[in-house]
Amino acid sequence: MAVALGRLLGGSIIYDRRVSGGTYYALIQPHAGLVWAYAEVATCIGIGTYLGVPRLDRQQPPGTYWVIPPRYEGDLCAPRAIVDLINTGRSRCTEEAEPSPRHQPMHVRAPRPV
Repeated sequence: MAVALGRLLGGSIIYDRRVSGGTYYALIQPHAGLVWAYAEVATCIGIGTYLGVPRLDRQQPPGTYWVIPPRYEGDLCAPRAIVDLINTGRSRCTEEAEPSPRHQPMHVRAPRPV
């Protein structure tokens, strides 16, 4: 999962196990948060928020660790990639919520006598 997430988002990602259910933090440019339109599904934290950042060598549990550590200074995820991930997730959730034609009830009508 971590490798796929890293390839998809293309930048540094932190995982915090201490938060209920665990939370991923994809690091992006600060200005992207000013126009972030997906707060209902992916909160964009910004100025005034404290985020504990693990040491660079902390790459596995326990505690907070790097899923994808920075490869160089400024190694950030592309906001567009995060938006694409959100849209893909929404699409899949919608598909799963809609019953497929195979699972819809079938109505059978008996032939009328002639």
